[in-house]
Amino acid sequence: MKADKALATYQRLRQQPLWRLLAAPSGPTALALMQTHLYDAERSLPASILHERIGRELEQLRARGEHWPQTAQAYVAAWLAEGHLERRFPPGASEEEYELSTSTIEAIRFISGQVERHSAATESRLGLVIDALAKLAEDTDSDKARRISRLRAEQDRIEREIAAIEQGVLHILPQSAALERTREVITLADGLAGDFRRVRDQFEQLNRDLRARIMESDGNRGEVLDSLFAGIDLITDSEAGRTFSAFWRLLTDPEQSATLEQALDQLMTREFVAHLDSKERKFLLRLTRTLLEQGGAVHDVLQSFARSLKNFVESREFLEQRRLNALLRQAQLAALRLKDEVKATDTLNYTLALTSSKLASLSQWLLHDPALQALPGGMQEGEAAPIGLDTVSELVAQSEIDFRSLQVHVRAVLALQSQASVADVLRAYPATQGLGSVLGLLALGSRHGVIGEHHETVSWTGGDDQPRSARIPVVYFTKERAHELA
Repeated sequence: MKADKALATYQRLRQQPLWRLLAAPSGPTALALMQTHLYDAERSLPASILHERIGRELEQLRARGEHWPQTAQAYVAAWLAEGHLERRFPPGASEEEYELSTSTIEAIRFISGQVERHSAATESRLGLVIDALAKLAEDTDSDKARRISRLRAEQDRIEREIAAIEQGVLHILPQSAALERTREVITLADGLAGDFRRVRDQFEQLNRDLRARIMESDGNRGEVLDSLFAGIDLITDSEAGRTFSAFWRLLTDPEQSATLEQALDQLMTREFVAHLDSKERKFLLRLTRTLLEQGGAVHDVLQSFARSLKNFVESREFLEQRRLNALLRQAQLAALRLKDEVKATDTLNYTLALTSSKLASLSQWLLHDPALQALPGGMQEGEAAPIGLDTVSELVAQSEIDFRSLQVHVRAVLALQSQASVADVLRAYPATQGLGSVLGLLALGSRHGVIGEHHETVSWTGGDDQPRSARIPVVYFTKERAHELA
């Protein structure tokens, strides 16, 4: 790499959170605090607990004479703004949780490697490289004869080793070599667990990119939308998704899991393990749990992004987002057209009413309990249910109503007065069929009466002896048309 190209690369990296953290004057303290509380024991903490723990650490630093004037909340907020921390709100959690960003994890691993240096050119590391290359060459060889020849040679070697063991010749790996190889495995496994955070970042970036492509594909549906409508899971089907899915299948495979657990159990019984430090032994004891926990978290994120992206499309939410984007572009274009005509210091004769909405973190919201503000009291009686003539016609068609008796009642009332409403008839002759009598009178009124513009309330007694009432259109029976009811 030429010097100018290397310089440009390093200048760009110098602006990244990892380099800024390592180069900052407060970097050692910040890195130590974040590593202690979000890396060594736990990988995420609720905001209140992290603030409390950082606050205690700051008090100890001040007691030693160090200048840390701000609160724990202020330092955590600054680390968040610098990209050293990330904040999430997991489903079901009562408050936000903090965790290290990928760059901070890499910084911790880099610094830890400087503190605990191991020889880079080790026999075990070279052996891992040779074994990996040999396995790769074998798995990619399509020549049947060569593969069979290698398997025969391996079979002969295994048979010779078995025969030697049966004859009492047993080669045990020396303690120093065993310790060296174990530490190489720990380094490899630690790097594997640390890469989970980077994989999750890749899924987050992929989720944002897919949503951006959906938003930007105006007009026709676009490739992304067509794929999603066709039921294709674009996140899981991506290169990162396929790679992680294969890793997750291997990790959760019952046979492979049993092999890993058995190997760890046997390893922990070896005498040389006692020469590992407590941190290394603890790592081996928690290796399976760590891989499953961190891999499971990434797997959940993968599934969550896949579901949310599908819901984003199926709910047509993207159409509203497109509309908002179009409005924003229109506003920007309008502002560009006016930028030469209106100065930033000009007074505009326009008042913009700002919304009264207050932006706040979800963790600061309190659920509203209606019971706290509800006034004690009895239940209010509601208005009678209205019945329309269309409903009446439908109910009449489905009922057996004694129209003959109703016609007799109407004629009897009209013999005493010039007109009568349904309520007047019911007051003189109570509804013997309950609601059926009301409906029958309405049906007769709609055919032989005059429909008014108002409503009236009619009452009757139901089959359960409970009083009932309803609001109906006023329908008048008149003496002039009484003959139609004969």
